[in-house]
Amino acid sequence: MTSNSKIPREKVLDNSLALMSEGYLFIQNRCRRYGTDIFQTRLMGGQRTICMSGAEAARTFYDNDRFKRKGAVPKRIQKTLFGKGAIQTMDEEAHKHRKALFMSLMTSERLQGLTDITREKWEEAISQWMNKDRVVFFKETQEIMCRTACHWAGVPLEEKEVTKRADDLGALVDAFGAVGPRHWRGRRARARTNKWVKAIIQQVRAGKLNPAEKTALYAMSWHRDLNGKLLNSKMAAIELINILRPIVAIGRYITFGALALHEHPEEQKKLEADETDYSQMFVQEVRRYYPFGPFIGARVRKGFIWRQHRFKKGTLVLLDLYGTNHDPSLWEEPDQFHPERFSHWKGSPFDFIPQGGGDYDMGHRCAGEWVTVKVMKESLDFLTQQVNYDVPDQDLSFSMVRMPSIPESRFVIGNVRRKHS
Repeated sequence: MTSNSKIPREKVLDNSLALMSEGYLFIQNRCRRYGTDIFQTRLMGGQRTICMSGAEAARTFYDNDRFKRKGAVPKRIQKTLFGKGAIQTMDEEAHKHRKALFMSLMTSERLQGLTDITREKWEEAISQWMNKDRVVFFKETQEIMCRTACHWAGVPLEEKEVTKRADDLGALVDAFGAVGPRHWRGRRARARTNKWVKAIIQQVRAGKLNPAEKTALYAMSWHRDLNGKLLNSKMAAIELINILRPIVAIGRYITFGALALHEHPEEQKKLEADETDYSQMFVQEVRRYYPFGPFIGARVRKGFIWRQHRFKKGTLVLLDLYGTNHDPSLWEEPDQFHPERFSHWKGSPFDFIPQGGGDYDMGHRCAGEWVTVKVMKESLDFLTQQVNYDVPDQDLSFSMVRMPSIPESRFVIGNVRRKHS
């Protein structure tokens, strides 16, 4: 196998410190520096790593004949965000079988049920917020999402547990890209959350809990692998957490949505009118514009050449999610917040990849993307149609180094009141 072009290479022993200090812009900075959409560096203990950005890179990255996920997710992320051995680390038939389990929960009926639950939980929260002088929006929204996730999944959740469970599920997300205290908080939260959900799975199997058949709790409790065996209770718990955790993580997107409404007040009236499904455009632009997932990794399944660049078997490859969503060759004025850009968007699975790209059913595209859009639309609809609130002076900046990012103040609001008596 030969190639006629060399990938630009950084002459470093390990660039992990630069990755941590540049965050979301690490890949984008180098693509601009080298005038390319692909380069080679060394990360995570000096591993040879190829970084790619853009729609064509994404199309190649999601070719399952060329790439695999096994061995790509660092252990430190498995021990916090995903859980060891979860679907994100699987390939081929095992992945397809497990992915079908997740996709079975995404029926129109189930998604409508999720929408209804989301509105119900917002109604309950706003009634309480009206009696508070000050509300830390992100923290409270994370708890709303925890209540929503557990209700929808059929997971019992006592009111006295809400804050603890929401904080722990949020800590799993917050540990991504973290070192030091945030990482260790995520590790401890993973241990507590695994224990909690594993006990619930065991109660279902012992007949002490009887969740509805169409819920995630029921599906995970009774799912059988390719060999016809029930998942062990720990693995079933990990995959059930992979339903709960992403819904709790939507609280970040909703917070950024509220920030967008504050920074672009003209959007309020457009959302209130919601002509030509403007809320869909607004939600998609929040997901494109604000930092959420920085990049995603895979390993080369077998050697190949792409655009005269050689990819060796086993090489770690990172796809730049944030950079692709801000690629000026794909998006006009990508650093401007402009929801109308989605009025003519054709829906490519490779140019808009805030939670990853590719095919839903057979590939690795996030099964929870539909959930994210539905919950965001319902939440932001409630905020714009049902309530008014004040936004006091505060630090609303967000870091492009901290992964995942969130407004520094966590977005504080006050004087919450209903629009209609």
